[in-house]
Amino acid sequence: MKLRHALPLAIAALTLIAPAAAPAKPRPVAHKVAAKAANAAFAVVSKRYIAARTRFNPTEATTLGEHRYDALLPDISARGRAAQEAEWRALLAAMNRIDRGALSRENQVDYAMLDNQLRYDLWTDNRLQAWRWDPQIYNSIASGALYGLAARDFAPWPQRLKNATARMEALPAFLAEARRQLDPARVPKVHAETVARRNPGIVDTVTDMLVPHLGEFGATDRARFEAAQARLKTAVDEHQKWLDTVLVPQAKGEFRLGPQLYDEKMKFALESSLTRADLKARATASVAAIRGQMYALSRKVLIGRTGAPPLPDQPSTTQQQAAIEAALALSYAQRPPRDGLMDKAKETLKQATDFVRAKGFVEVPDTPVQIIEMPRSSWGYAVAYDDAPGPLEKNQPNFYAIAPIPPEWSDEQATSFLSEYNDYMIHDLSIHEAMPGHYLQLAHANRFPGTLRAVLGSGPFVEGWAVYGEGLMMEHGYLDNDPLYQLTVLKMRLRSVTNTLLDIGIQTEGMTRDQAMDLMMNTAFQQEREAAGKWVRASLSSVQLLSYFTGYEEHRELRAEAERRWGKDFDLRKYNDMVLAHGSPPVKYVRALLFDMPVI
Repeated sequence: MKLRHALPLAIAALTLIAPAAAPAKPRPVAHKVAAKAANAAFAVVSKRYIAARTRFNPTEATTLGEHRYDALLPDISARGRAAQEAEWRALLAAMNRIDRGALSRENQVDYAMLDNQLRYDLWTDNRLQAWRWDPQIYNSIASGALYGLAARDFAPWPQRLKNATARMEALPAFLAEARRQLDPARVPKVHAETVARRNPGIVDTVTDMLVPHLGEFGATDRARFEAAQARLKTAVDEHQKWLDTVLVPQAKGEFRLGPQLYDEKMKFALESSLTRADLKARATASVAAIRGQMYALSRKVLIGRTGAPPLPDQPSTTQQQAAIEAALALSYAQRPPRDGLMDKAKETLKQATDFVRAKGFVEVPDTPVQIIEMPRSSWGYAVAYDDAPGPLEKNQPNFYAIAPIPPEWSDEQATSFLSEYNDYMIHDLSIHEAMPGHYLQLAHANRFPGTLRAVLGSGPFVEGWAVYGEGLMMEHGYLDNDPLYQLTVLKMRLRSVTNTLLDIGIQTEGMTRDQAMDLMMNTAFQQEREAAGKWVRASLSSVQLLSYFTGYEEHRELRAEAERRWGKDFDLRKYNDMVLAHGSPPVKYVRALLFDMPVI
């Protein structure tokens, strides 16, 4: 997630865009000495944090590109949590001894982000206690431990297979410890059922991604691998039995956080000045505005068509609904076959990339991107995701992962899903996940000179940029200004807004499934399969769904402010590249850096 050479370029660009400033006054020698000492002390703290985080979380270390711990698993016992808590408190104490005001401006940003993350981690373990009730934590570690070794060619296969063998040997004890940590009475039913479905994916990763490369091994190493694989299969089967016969039947926990915990988590996760009430008010207003835009486009599409519904200048709610549904139905009819999702994603990614290069409104990276089928262990959470290489990896591909249609779905269910993810929507999905969305943004971020910010990247910055990127494509006439494509972009934006209302409603206001489905299917025009999946996702997580609307609002407002401040000197290419030159910090810190404002 990061940038080696873009920062100097961004600073140079700023001198071309921003109004001329008065020459800086020389700083006193004492200030320079204090700044040098503060920055040196913070560099020590940053290095210590990265070292501790990768040591405590070996599976995450693998994905970050730190491979010293590739044979290990994290200690998820009470002892392991205590050791981690002691280190986080020690780091906070060390940070309190640093004069934050004497730090460089970039280090002031990193200081604020690290302080927030350390406090968030302590809150999660001690206040939220997710380790006690969320089995997804342990399933994610177990499946990621093997997937992270197999997915990218960061080392020769024999080395990776040896480390995978060591992790397979450790996984039976890990799964047993997970069972000891979880309190079934506190586990929500939806969490238990979801992990019960995902659990077999641990073995699938071995079979599908590791076994085909056993030819790289000699006889001794292969025998050890196969013995570890057999023991792992037995352990996963045992864990499955526990999930099916103990955890799922006994799961009685409440999946809703409630207002107090939600607000506390939101403050840490978003690092934004927006409150829950602010977000709900903004989202409610945005729903009305976006539906108005969708109605205007629908009139454009439907006027003159046989059987079109009434299209008055001032429609009633019912007339607006009917018109938008009728226009969207035209896009639903253009969909890939059941087995054609991957091919369509590849086609749309190439088309979007060619378009961004041609328009030149942002620098396009040359790092590789691959479209892959989402591993089974990740099914059931999102339709697609972007998996960028870690900040310590070099020349590794970015993965744009897409979930296949489950084989057990009926043709009716598959049609519902593909009506949602029709040709236009797959265009927009490729834009959001890859170009100029996540892939492009994270490739820029990976150049930033420093690992800490990459590890602490802001979800709202990342997700908000992807939604902003969708708007950039529509703004520049992608697909020849096809109104059905533009209608799809607005539908996706409406989804990001209703994600906020959905998350707040479910987690803090007791929103029922029927109410949530009505919001998604009627207010936001989502198909039944998409809405049903989002209900599960919103039940399995909290606050993350706010990232899209929060981040988009912040990116939108930041660009508007830059246009006002810089006037005729505003240049979109330079602005976008400058925003991306600082990694993935909260947008408020990018604002401070762009406009030379205090970092607070």
